[in-house]
Amino acid sequence: MISVEDALGRITGAFSPLPSVEVSLVEALDRALAEDVRAAVSHPPADVSAMDGYAVRAEDVAQVPVSLLVAGEAPAGGAYEGEVTPGQAVRIFTGGTVPQGANAIVIQENTERGGDTVTVVKSAGVGTYIRRWGQDFEAGEVGLKAGRRLTPRDIAFAAAMNLSHLNVRRKPRIAVLSTGDELVPPGEAPGPNQIPGSNGPTLAAFVASCGGEAVDLGIAPDDKKALAVLAAGAKDCDLLVTSGGVSVGDHDIVRDALGECGLEVDFWGVAMRPGKPLLFGHVAHVPFLGFPGNPGSTLVCAVVYLRPAIDAMLGIGDGDAGEMTARLACDLEANDERQDHMRVSLSQDAEGNLTAAPFLRQDSAMISILSKADGLLIRPPLAPAAKAGDPATVIPLVGRRAW
Repeated sequence: MISVEDALGRITGAFSPLPSVEVSLVEALDRALAEDVRAAVSHPPADVSAMDGYAVRAEDVAQVPVSLLVAGEAPAGGAYEGEVTPGQAVRIFTGGTVPQGANAIVIQENTERGGDTVTVVKSAGVGTYIRRWGQDFEAGEVGLKAGRRLTPRDIAFAAAMNLSHLNVRRKPRIAVLSTGDELVPPGEAPGPNQIPGSNGPTLAAFVASCGGEAVDLGIAPDDKKALAVLAAGAKDCDLLVTSGGVSVGDHDIVRDALGECGLEVDFWGVAMRPGKPLLFGHVAHVPFLGFPGNPGSTLVCAVVYLRPAIDAMLGIGDGDAGEMTARLACDLEANDERQDHMRVSLSQDAEGNLTAAPFLRQDSAMISILSKADGLLIRPPLAPAAKAGDPATVIPLVGRRAW
């Protein structure tokens, strides 16, 4: 068996960023930028007012109260074409261009208007409430860097940079195939000794949450020929992921079935819990990940390996798992030679410290634990016994991607 670190390096090393496609801003949410984004305009495009009020010369309002002649108006999206001269003011609205000669804005609340004059009751220094040209960003400036997964905030930024379309990575197409005579699609009545298959929908949802496009190949029976036929549906995909059939039992036929289709095995077996029988290789030049069939094993392998593989295809710059440090909520025994990934609930103690409480049962077949878990607590191989309050590394399962 190889280590988790070695397995992860081999898997991510097999992928390169996919080609780019151009999409509209509306379609760009959660997509990965393929190139740096430069502003097409400066923002603001001129010195503009940050408040509704009056554009004045600061020296004219140094002593208050003072009355000034209102020479004109500068609405948002408009401008006063003249120059503010001594003793004058220009009515201005938020976003209006500061007229020539003015160097301060007196907010409306600090004035009293009477006909063509305005009385200023509170002074304003040079630059007060003026947003200077380009103070946010300038034309040609790199606003968003390649490898960034776009958020609604980024869409707002790109729109302000006057961009209608962005170049993003093509979504990875991930073929998902479940195996096992014991499985039926969710919603169908299970026969004797059968259960609903949860891994297919789980992996499809996981792929989508990571920015990929899942291709559902269905459920393959424990028959080599039938399995090979379904797996052939992955020929135009960027990755094939199977669940079940990769251990050492008589019905674990994935390796043999795909072997007849040209499977080239990179490694089989990782020193981890759960997920030990993990298989990685290529089938007819399509990268292949074979996950164990227990739902807990499937999700752990997806978090540890599938997400980084998708990130590599997307050229994501933050491809780490987002590991955090938490304090143990209970004592733990020494670990064996396999890296453990314990399902935990996360909370805060009275001092505000993040704490991790492992579930009493860590059976990888228990799906309810997956739904309740907030994270995976990582225990390295041969980790010594730990006490409650000791620091521990946790991969979160909740947050933006809602794993």
